[in-house]
Amino acid sequence: MKKSKDTTIRNEDIKAKELRVIGSDGSQLGIMETKKALQLAYQEGLDLVLVAPNSNPPVAKIMDYGKYKYEKEKREKEAKKKQKKQQLKEMKFRLRIDEHDFNTKVKRIRDFLEAGNKVRAVVMFLGRDIMFTDKGKEILDRVIEKVEDIAEVTRAPKMAGRDMDMILSPKTKK
Repeated sequence: MKKSKDTTIRNEDIKAKELRVIGSDGSQLGIMETKKALQLAYQEGLDLVLVAPNSNPPVAKIMDYGKYKYEKEKREKEAKKKQKKQQLKEMKFRLRIDEHDFNTKVKRIRDFLEAGNKVRAVVMFLGRDIMFTDKGKEILDRVIEKVEDIAEVTRAPKMAGRDMDMILSPKTKK
Protein backbone atom coordinates (compact mmCIF):
# COMPACT_ATOMS: atom_id res chain seq x y z
CA MET A 1 0.00 0.00 0.00
CA LYS A 2 1.49 3.34 -1.02
CA LYS A 3 1.63 6.20 1.45
CA SER A 4 0.50 9.60 0.22
CA LYS A 5 2.23 12.65 1.63
CA ASP A 6 -0.38 14.92 3.22
CA THR A 7 0.51 18.56 2.58
CA THR A 8 -2.51 20.12 4.29
CA ILE A 9 -1.47 22.67 6.91
CA ARG A 10 -3.58 22.51 10.06
CA ASN A 11 -3.73 23.46 13.76
CA GLU A 12 -0.30 24.28 15.30
CA ASP A 13 1.46 23.98 11.90
CA ILE A 14 -0.11 27.28 10.78
CA LYS A 15 2.66 29.91 10.95
CA ALA A 16 0.67 33.06 10.03
CA LYS A 17 -0.01 35.60 12.80
CA GLU A 18 -3.47 36.55 11.51
CA LEU A 19 -6.06 34.52 9.62
CA ARG A 20 -9.41 35.08 7.95
CA VAL A 21 -11.49 32.43 9.69
CA ILE A 22 -14.52 30.57 8.33
CA GLY A 23 -16.68 28.80 10.91
CA SER A 24 -17.72 25.14 10.81
CA ASP A 25 -21.15 26.20 9.51
CA GLY A 26 -19.59 28.18 6.63
CA SER A 27 -20.06 31.64 8.17
CA GLN A 28 -17.34 34.32 8.10
CA LEU A 29 -15.89 34.84 11.58
CA GLY A 30 -13.57 37.62 10.38
CA ILE A 31 -9.84 38.26 10.73
CA MET A 32 -8.31 37.13 14.02
CA GLU A 33 -5.06 35.93 15.56
CA THR A 34 -4.09 32.32 14.94
CA LYS A 35 -4.13 31.48 18.69
CA LYS A 36 -7.71 32.74 19.08
CA ALA A 37 -8.84 30.83 15.96
CA LEU A 38 -7.22 27.65 17.33
CA GLN A 39 -9.03 28.10 20.64
CA LEU A 40 -12.37 28.45 18.81
CA ALA A 41 -11.67 25.26 16.83
CA TYR A 42 -10.67 23.29 19.94
CA GLN A 43 -13.79 24.48 21.79
CA GLU A 44 -15.91 22.92 19.04
CA GLY A 45 -13.74 19.79 19.08
CA LEU A 46 -12.64 20.42 15.48
CA ASP A 47 -9.48 21.32 13.55
CA LEU A 48 -8.30 24.61 12.05
CA VAL A 49 -7.33 23.88 8.41
CA LEU A 50 -5.56 26.34 6.12
CA VAL A 51 -7.58 26.40 2.87
CA ALA A 52 -6.03 29.41 1.05
CA PRO A 53 -2.45 29.92 2.30
CA ASN A 54 -1.46 32.39 -0.47
CA SER A 55 -4.18 34.99 0.09
CA ASN A 56 -3.64 38.03 2.28
CA PRO A 57 -4.45 37.28 5.09
CA PRO A 58 -4.45 33.46 4.73
CA VAL A 59 -7.87 31.78 4.96
CA ALA A 60 -8.49 28.98 7.48
CA LYS A 61 -11.63 26.94 8.08
CA ILE A 62 -12.83 25.21 11.22
CA MET A 63 -13.74 21.63 10.24
CA ASP A 64 -13.46 17.96 11.16
CA TYR A 65 -10.21 17.19 9.34
CA GLY A 66 -10.54 13.39 9.55
CA LYS A 67 -13.97 13.49 7.90
CA TYR A 68 -12.74 15.97 5.26
CA LYS A 69 -9.75 13.77 4.40
CA TYR A 70 -11.92 10.63 4.21
CA GLU A 71 -14.45 12.29 1.87
CA LYS A 72 -11.65 13.69 -0.31
CA GLU A 73 -10.07 10.21 -0.69
CA LYS A 74 -13.49 8.73 -1.45
CA ARG A 75 -14.07 11.32 -4.23
CA GLU A 76 -10.63 10.64 -5.71
CA LYS A 77 -11.23 6.86 -5.74
CA GLU A 78 -14.62 7.35 -7.41
CA ALA A 79 -13.06 9.60 -10.07
CA LYS A 80 -10.32 7.03 -10.68
CA LYS A 81 -12.92 4.26 -11.08
CA LYS A 82 -14.72 6.20 -13.77
CA GLN A 83 -11.53 6.81 -15.75
CA LYS A 84 -11.12 4.69 -18.86
CA LYS A 85 -7.56 3.69 -19.57
CA GLN A 86 -6.72 3.62 -23.23
CA GLN A 87 -4.06 1.18 -24.34
CA LEU A 88 -2.01 1.12 -27.51
CA LYS A 89 -2.47 -2.25 -29.21
CA GLU A 90 -0.32 -3.37 -32.12
CA MET A 91 -1.10 -5.40 -35.25
CA LYS A 92 1.75 -6.48 -37.55
CA PHE A 93 1.41 -7.19 -41.26
CA ARG A 94 3.84 -8.56 -43.85
CA LEU A 95 3.91 -7.71 -47.56
CA ARG A 96 2.92 -11.20 -48.70
CA ILE A 97 -0.24 -11.55 -46.64
CA ASP A 98 -3.14 -13.73 -47.73
CA GLU A 99 -6.61 -12.15 -48.01
CA HIS A 100 -8.07 -14.27 -45.20
CA ASP A 101 -5.19 -13.42 -42.84
CA PHE A 102 -5.59 -9.74 -43.71
CA ASN A 103 -9.33 -9.85 -42.94
CA THR A 104 -8.70 -11.65 -39.63
CA LYS A 105 -6.19 -9.00 -38.55
CA VAL A 106 -8.56 -6.19 -39.59
CA LYS A 107 -11.32 -7.83 -37.52
CA ARG A 108 -8.99 -7.85 -34.48
CA ILE A 109 -8.19 -4.17 -35.11
CA ARG A 110 -11.93 -3.42 -35.17
CA ASP A 111 -12.35 -5.27 -31.85
CA PHE A 112 -9.54 -3.21 -30.27
CA LEU A 113 -11.03 0.06 -31.56
CA GLU A 114 -14.54 -0.83 -30.37
CA ALA A 115 -13.09 -1.54 -26.90
CA GLY A 116 -11.76 2.04 -26.90
CA ASN A 117 -8.07 1.29 -27.52
CA LYS A 118 -5.69 2.89 -29.98
CA VAL A 119 -4.11 0.60 -32.57
CA ARG A 120 -0.66 0.79 -34.15
CA ALA A 121 -0.72 -1.00 -37.51
CA VAL A 122 2.76 -2.01 -38.68
CA VAL A 123 3.97 -3.40 -42.00
CA MET A 124 7.30 -5.18 -41.49
CA PHE A 125 9.76 -5.26 -44.37
CA LEU A 126 12.08 -8.26 -44.17
CA GLY A 127 15.03 -8.76 -46.51
CA ARG A 128 14.37 -7.44 -50.01
CA ASP A 129 10.81 -6.39 -49.11
CA ILE A 130 12.23 -2.94 -48.28
CA MET A 131 12.27 -2.21 -52.04
CA PHE A 132 8.44 -2.35 -52.12
CA THR A 133 7.45 0.30 -49.60
CA ASP A 134 4.62 1.36 -51.95
CA LYS A 135 2.98 -2.05 -51.42
CA GLY A 136 3.26 -1.57 -47.65
CA LYS A 137 1.49 1.77 -48.01
CA GLU A 138 -1.27 0.03 -50.01
CA ILE A 139 -1.79 -2.49 -47.17
CA LEU A 140 -2.14 0.30 -44.60
CA ASP A 141 -4.49 2.21 -46.92
CA ARG A 142 -6.67 -0.93 -47.18
CA VAL A 143 -6.72 -1.15 -43.36
CA ILE A 144 -7.85 2.50 -43.15
CA GLU A 145 -10.54 1.81 -45.77
CA LYS A 146 -11.88 -1.20 -43.79
CA VAL A 147 -12.09 0.63 -40.41
CA GLU A 148 -12.86 4.22 -41.46
CA ASP A 149 -16.42 3.97 -40.10
CA ILE A 150 -15.19 3.49 -36.49
CA ALA A 151 -11.63 4.88 -36.55
CA GLU A 152 -9.66 7.96 -37.44
CA VAL A 153 -6.01 8.12 -38.40
CA THR A 154 -4.04 9.74 -35.58
CA ARG A 155 -0.67 9.35 -37.28
CA ALA A 156 -0.47 8.79 -41.03
CA PRO A 157 1.57 5.89 -42.44
CA LYS A 158 5.32 6.61 -42.34
CA MET A 159 8.57 4.71 -42.41
CA ALA A 160 10.44 4.02 -39.16
CA GLY A 161 13.55 1.97 -39.86
CA ARG A 162 12.48 -1.24 -41.63
CA ASP A 163 8.83 -0.81 -40.63
CA MET A 164 6.02 1.38 -41.89
CA ASP A 165 3.46 2.19 -39.24
CA MET A 166 0.40 4.29 -38.49
CA ILE A 167 -1.78 4.86 -35.45
CA LEU A 168 -5.58 4.57 -35.46
CA SER A 169 -7.82 5.78 -32.65
CA PRO A 170 -11.54 5.30 -32.08
CA LYS A 171 -13.78 8.03 -33.49
CA THR A 172 -15.01 10.38 -30.82
CA LYS A 173 -18.76 10.36 -30.40
CA LYS A 174 -20.41 13.74 -30.82
